[in-house]
Formats: sequence, structure tokens, C-alpha cells
Amino acid sequence: MRLIGRLLVVGFALLLAIPSGAALLGLGALVDPVLRDLMGGLGLYAIEAVASELAAGYPPDAGMVEAVLGVGRALLLLLAVPPALNAVVGEVLGWRSLAWYAGATGLLTALLPWLMRGAREVGATGPAGLAEGRVTALLFVSGAAAGLVYWLFAGRWAGRPPVTMMVPDRR
Repeated sequence: MRLIGRLLVVGFALLLAIPSGAALLGLGALVDPVLRDLMGGLGLYAIEAVASELAAGYPPDAGMVEAVLGVGRALLLLLAVPPALNAVVGEVLGWRSLAWYAGATGLLTALLPWLMRGAREVGATGPAGLAEGRVTALLFVSGAAAGLVYWLFAGRWAGRPPVTMMVPDRR
């Protein structure tokens, strides 16, 4: 029975942690001028193109739909996998540390794009290197926020034994 309760708490905490990381990532993308221009130029254009073709009664371009779905998959990978993975590891090992949940989730979120591309161009300099650094920092902060929210709702009680009530002897 304790396991079912714990699974419910973990699921609820993840349902709160993932959107909080997404909200912080979206807010950071709107504040950063490079990401804001990139989203305005690419992301909104693709969504508008698909929506206008659907509204006109035409089937949307398959390449454009695949691009929008690819962005959605990448965001799901960045926002859902790190908190879920760190929650599973923390729950199995019984870790209750804020540093684990916030730090490891932020680190894994920031490292995922580098790991996915194989770190081909490590050490880029100039404007591209600065933009990548800002994106990496933004991903770390959004992952750390998701880890913090998870820790607030579930991580603080990971691995604790069930609470027993002390009953005094009545002699």
C-alpha cells in the first residue's frame, strides 16, 4: 500500500515539475534576444504555415508537419526525461538531497543537447559559442527548477520508512 501511495506522489510531483521547467524555459527563451528571434523566425512560421493550410482546407506539407513534430519531440526529451530519470534514481536509492534533484536534473537537461549531437564542435568561439553558452545556461536553470519542484513535493520524503505512532504503556 505504501508503494502505491509513493507512486501517486511521484507522479503528481512530476506532473508539477515538468510544466514548471517548461514555463521557465519558455520565459527564458522570450527574454533572451537570440532565442526570441530564432523562435519568431522559425518556430512561429512553421506553426502558422501548418495552421493556415489546415484552415484553407488543404492537407499540410508533410515536411513542415514533421518539423513541428520534431521540435515537439525534442522539447519532450529535454523537459520530461531528466526529471523523470532523476526521480527514479533518487527514489530507488532513497536520496533526499536538494542538490541531487535540482543539480542533477539541471545538469542532465543542459547536457542532453551536447550528448545528442556528440559534442562535435566543442570549444566554439564567437557569437555562436556565446549563444550556445546562453542556451546551455537556460537549459540548466529550467532543469534545476523542475528538480526543485519535484524535490518540494516528493523528493524530501524519498526512502523514509513508514511513520509509526508511539503508544505509551497503560499499566
